[in-house]
Amino acid sequence: MQNPLWVTVALVAGTAVLFGLLGLLVARRLGSGKIARAEEVAAQIVRDAEKEAEIKKKEALLEAKDEWYKQKVNFERELQIKRTEFQKVEKRQTDREDAINRKADVLQTKERDVQNREKALSTKEKALRGREGELDRLIADQNRQLERIAGMTTEEAKQLLMDNLQAQARRDAAAVAAQIIEEAERNAEKEARAIITNAIYRCAADHTVETTVSVVNIPSDDMKGRIIGREGRNIRAFETATGVDVIVDDTPEAVILSSFDPVRREIARLALEKLISDGRIHPSRIEEVVAKTEKEIETKIREAGEQACFDVGIHNLHRDVVWLLGKLHYRTSYGQNVLAHIVEVSTLCGLIAAELGLDPVLAKRCGLLHDIGKAIDRETEGTHTEIGVNFLKRYNEDAIVLNAIAAHHGDVPPETPYPILVQAADAISGARPGARREPLEGYVKRLEKLEELADAFPGVAKAYAIQAGREVRVIVENESVDDVGAGLLASDIAKKIQNELQYPGQIKVTVIRETRAIEYAK
Repeated sequence: MQNPLWVTVALVAGTAVLFGLLGLLVARRLGSGKIARAEEVAAQIVRDAEKEAEIKKKEALLEAKDEWYKQKVNFERELQIKRTEFQKVEKRQTDREDAINRKADVLQTKERDVQNREKALSTKEKALRGREGELDRLIADQNRQLERIAGMTTEEAKQLLMDNLQAQARRDAAAVAAQIIEEAERNAEKEARAIITNAIYRCAADHTVETTVSVVNIPSDDMKGRIIGREGRNIRAFETATGVDVIVDDTPEAVILSSFDPVRREIARLALEKLISDGRIHPSRIEEVVAKTEKEIETKIREAGEQACFDVGIHNLHRDVVWLLGKLHYRTSYGQNVLAHIVEVSTLCGLIAAELGLDPVLAKRCGLLHDIGKAIDRETEGTHTEIGVNFLKRYNEDAIVLNAIAAHHGDVPPETPYPILVQAADAISGARPGARREPLEGYVKRLEKLEELADAFPGVAKAYAIQAGREVRVIVENESVDDVGAGLLASDIAKKIQNELQYPGQIKVTVIRETRAIEYAK
């Protein structure tokens, strides 16, 4: 910052010189007469300029001192502020150092404590190792004494303990399972029984066993010769036209028709009855009557299919599907008419679906079509479920219906509740008393298989199949099976029957265990 005093002095000196020069100029021009007066004026001007410069100098000095004083005050104030801040920082630093020193003292104390504890733990660890060695020696001595007393090794004792624990766990699990099953059955079985009973009651179908007639009655044995014809020409023509074997034997007043195709067998039966009633039996007449009977059967098949659809309320089926349904009128399963069976299953499915809040029309459709493959299973390779699914795919049948057909015998997993409905209704229809029959040989084999399967379980003394194979009575050894184990055994036998046997309806498993309490009076 420049000093204003020196600036003022410079200005005054410059002014004096300027006035001096002006005086010289004036003196030159005015002449010598006026030089004195001009010099006097110039001297006066110089004096005035010097006075003014002195005044300016003093003023500049005063201003400089005032400014210096102000700067000094500001500097001292700032210095005091900095000094105060520095003192605060110094105090904080001193406090921190004191705190660090105190923490260091605490850490040193803790470190000494830890070292002392480590020494104590090392001493205890050495003592424990010594005691562990002594304990292991004592345990080994005790084990050897126990093995000597019990007469078995440690592994054998462990195995015995494990077997006992497993047996106890199985008994406890069986008890818990029995309780859970009982609670579930109290709630679910009551509801299911009500729904199924209501459906069966409302269905009210006929359940007498039907069989396809293969025996044709004739008025007398003389008619057998006319049926055979000269050199067997009539019987050959009849067999060629119908595709059915005609058996003429010693059976009085009867002729037997044999064929795997139920429709052909029915055509042959009706045609033969017409020929016997008419009396004219020769090759041309045989062909004429058989052709006429085939047309009649075609009409009856279609009418039977349409009637079945009308009975269950399904009216949007393709005519080829309806015709196949009608063919099932001449097909039997264990003596039960298949068309009547599917109508009953369809009705039951609709009733149960309505109770469960499902679509009854879709459920009826699933039940009506579930056995349609049986109409053509003798003409195509595969199971009737596979055949039925492949046939209905050509007519763009609903995927739910196709899954119900494929899954109603457990061949594929169910994707919706409808296959379960079909399974239940199918079992109800086939399990009714008198609804189905089976050959004696298959019946006997099924009973024997049931008894063999139950006899194979440990602890079973004897098993008996009763009530036409609807129940298995299992008598167990009292020492081998307790009361809780009896319930577990019944469950295991039932599961094995489900996995290994095929049977209509359900089979009841009853496990009988005798408890004897013997005491002697002396």
